[in-house]
Amino acid sequence: MLNIDIRQLRYFLAVANERSFTRAAERLHMAQPPLSKRIQELEAALGVTLFERESRPLRLTVAGQLMYEQANMVVRGMQQLQTSMQRMAVRQAPRFVFGLVPSTLYAGLPEVIRRFREIVPHVDVGLAEMGSEEQMAALNDRRIDIGFDRILIEDPNVRHIVTRDEPLVAAVSRNHQLAEGGACVDLATLCKTPLILYPSEPRPSFADLVLSAIAAHGMTPEHVQEVRELQTALVMVAADIGICIVPQSVRHHGRSDVLFLDIVEPMTAPLIIRFRKDDGSAELGSLLELYGQLYREWEWPLAPEFAHVANRGGGV
Repeated sequence: MLNIDIRQLRYFLAVANERSFTRAAERLHMAQPPLSKRIQELEAALGVTLFERESRPLRLTVAGQLMYEQANMVVRGMQQLQTSMQRMAVRQAPRFVFGLVPSTLYAGLPEVIRRFREIVPHVDVGLAEMGSEEQMAALNDRRIDIGFDRILIEDPNVRHIVTRDEPLVAAVSRNHQLAEGGACVDLATLCKTPLILYPSEPRPSFADLVLSAIAAHGMTPEHVQEVRELQTALVMVAADIGICIVPQSVRHHGRSDVLFLDIVEPMTAPLIIRFRKDDGSAELGSLLELYGQLYREWEWPLAPEFAHVANRGGGV
């Protein structure tokens, strides 16, 4: 079983950022030989080489670049966890936690959360990335207060509302031959190209939704590779390993090495919010009203049920 601790990740990030074992050791206030040994142990555990050591300054290998993105996410998550625990210990503030699947992250959520924090300054707002099944359990256990997802899962205690149907687009490398064909691509062409799906687990997931949408058009991808994270999928797309079908909102991801093409055949993914049916809290009501207001500001169409709920702050 692979066992990597947070200290190893910090050592790796220091070397990657400084592009030098010597400068990284100085930054970490340690001698260079122990640092080099820790990196070698990390590479041995992973079974990959992370740095091109013959280059000056040091360069990351392809595996190292992927490790850099993932390690940054883990370290930031740990820092956020530590900050949240310290804040709770000091303030003992009430908590309101968002649960989300990665495919919903770019559907306006950062702005939703930022504005929500402004209108409930007395509340400690948290964010938890979790799969569909885990969201359901977390809602019933009251570990989260609202979930953002793409998959509908029935539960007598949980209410699901489709806020909109978001178009799907194809993410391709700017060096891919499909990038030369214009602003759109047909599904038959995509199915002949290696398809990268995410997440590989847990299931059901956005990957299943994409496969179902393709099957609804009577087609099947010829070659499929599954990865755990959206970020991993986009790195592989940028490396021209394959294409990835993603929600339209991922266009705002900010990668300059990835191009997003409209798909000729209509394909959409629902954006779903879920919350406990017995939750009559003022915080949830304020959030739903805010969410509806932001949809209008963005000129996004509101699904009828969502418009009704947003107007009434979650009331039925």
